[in-house]
Parts: sequence; C-alpha cells; structure tokens
Amino acid sequence: MSNNKKQIIISIEKLNIAKDWHKHLESTFKLDYFKNLEQELNNSDKIIYPTSGDIFKAFALSGFNNTKVIILGQDPYHNENQAHGLSFSVADRVKIPPSLRNIYKELEFDLGIKPNTSGNLERWASQGVLLLNSVLTVEKNSPGSHAKLGWEVFTDSVIDLLNKEKQNLVFMLWGNYAQQKSELIDVEKHLVLSSTHPSPFSAHKGFFGSKHFSKANEYLKMHKQNPINW
Repeated sequence: MSNNKKQIIISIEKLNIAKDWHKHLESTFKLDYFKNLEQELNNSDKIIYPTSGDIFKAFALSGFNNTKVIILGQDPYHNENQAHGLSFSVADRVKIPPSLRNIYKELEFDLGIKPNTSGNLERWASQGVLLLNSVLTVEKNSPGSHAKLGWEVFTDSVIDLLNKEKQNLVFMLWGNYAQQKSELIDVEKHLVLSSTHPSPFSAHKGFFGSKHFSKANEYLKMHKQNPINW
C-alpha cells in the first residue's frame, strides 16, 4: 500500500462518535496507550480494515445514552469490503458471512423473523444495540493481527464504563472469547446472556435454541425500555 503510506488511519481529533460517547471517553483518548495505538496504525504500511471513517461506527450509531444491548465480537472481518465497524455486520450487497447467517437462523427460530437479505445491522445499532468488536481494526487477510495493539484495553474500558454508569443493560456474549468479558459485568445490575459462538463450528452446541433475542426484549420491557425491533 505504498501509495497510501501517509494515509491517516485514525485521528484522535477527528473521531466520528456520538457526542455523549466523546464526553465519557475524552480522557481515555488522552492516555498514552491510546496515543501509541494511534501512532501504530498511522505508521503502518499494511492495508487495514475497516476504512478510517468506519472504525468507530458502533459509537457513532449507538450513543452512550441510547445503548441498551451490547453484542460483543472479537475483531473485524479481514476480507476486502466486509468490515464496516459493527460486530458481525457487513455492508449492503456484501455476501452474508456464515456466523451472521446462523444469527439470522436463530432469530427466525426465536421470534419468527425471516432472515434479512442484507447483512447490514445498522438498523439494530440505531435502536441502541452496540455492536462492539473487542479489537476495532485488522490487517487484510490476517485475522487477529491487531490483537495486543491496545484495542482490548480501550474496549474493556468501554464495557467497564457501561457496567458502572448504566443500569439494566443486556450483554450478549457468544463464544469463549466474549464470555471472558463477563468478569467486567455486574450481573446484579445487568442481564448477561452467554452461549457458544454462532460460527458453523459451534452454533449447534448451544447458540441455536438460546433464544437470546426474545430474552433480551423481555428483560428490556420488564425494565420499562423499548424492545429491539430485530
């Protein structure tokens, strides 16, 4: 990517996130680890996904005050045109990945909702579903390449913030990696829904039949919040 060597992947001054998120995270962006993360990305000569404008899309579409459900992924899709800043989601007209197909299958089993022809989950995000990957960037064709770069510190701080500052959230933790984040969540204040990952390798071991979507909506209604139109 020599012609893009000087491309700014991420700029703290120009983060595209909701105003209320910026208020809560402003001090985080000034920490050394985050500045180092910014420098690492901007000095990279690799192709990085998602594009710079989409890295923080989850925080742009679901504001802090609006967030009521968190679906945690691991890192972005690493193939061209797939990642666009929301966990498990792909842009319109992009082939729906296997894990998302299984999410749609479970949604149909749980709530009778026919699978969407698009894998774009922005409609969920706009209702307060924070589709958060633990790592927000990845190198092309190299899954997990930006693990340990500092993103986990950032997203763990986001989970900790939500846990402490809000009440009656729903956390959907699918797979062993996501379930490790349960130690950051107070189960007395929030609902934690755990299962195996929706990947074809594990969906049949507990994800299918988990009914997390209806359970989430029942919990939200019980706490006088609007359910998600999945």
